Amino acid sequence: MAPVEQDALAVREQLFHERVRECIICALLFAGLYILCHFIITHFKKHTDFTAVHDDEDAAVNRIALGLCTFTLAVALGAVLLLPFSIISNEVLLSFPQNYYIQWLNGSLIHGLWNLVFLFSNMSLVFLMPFAYFFTESEGFAGSKKGIMARVYETSVVLLLLTLLVLGMVWVASAIVGNDAASRQSLYDLWEYYLPYLYSCISLFGVLLLLLCTPFGLSTMFTVTGKLLVKPRLLEDLDEQLSCTRFEEAAVSHRI
Repeated sequence: MAPVEQDALAVREQLFHERVRECIICALLFAGLYILCHFIITHFKKHTDFTAVHDDEDAAVNRIALGLCTFTLAVALGAVLLLPFSIISNEVLLSFPQNYYIQWLNGSLIHGLWNLVFLFSNMSLVFLMPFAYFFTESEGFAGSKKGIMARVYETSVVLLLLTLLVLGMVWVASAIVGNDAASRQSLYDLWEYYLPYLYSCISLFGVLLLLLCTPFGLSTMFTVTGKLLVKPRLLEDLDEQLSCTRFEEAAVSHRI
């Protein structure tokens, strides 16, 4: 074998080992987030009526919906923590450039994590969460055998019809607003144009909702904190306390 072919083979093997290592690291990180989100959801999940029924089918549906919701929450938590993780990993690499044990925090791993979060975010938003909702509400088509697969078929059909309805409404709205042939053909570029911007639009609505709810949450937090905390004696008005004491003494003397 020629030296050039040996070098190329060595480079391919090195790239393969790096890809395998990145896949293992991503799987471990997601597994940790999934376990954490599972404990969070099971802690705050309400015990509804259908979970109390001793039915294997309802219990299986509940477990599947719980798994989908846990997966979505893990993806959302990963999206929130990805930017701090990228900044911290960059600072660690700049502080210890020669350390062998932290070289796995490289740019390729961060880029792969960003791609996976973007892919799973769109998949959770478009498919997993609507599927989990319709799956818990489904009962199977009339005349079909009862079971998990009957509910899966009904959920898939309902989700497909909902997708077609939403796309048709968007297509009609785009054609009415644009009123030209280019706007009518715009939805053919769904994968290249609309789907990548869907995540940004949902993120924008989430930020607006956060800005709307944050002031009320802060005011409630300060109100609860003010009720729980004891006012320090250094800030008390002694003259006011003396006046109150004199009024109480006068009231007691008047009653006597």
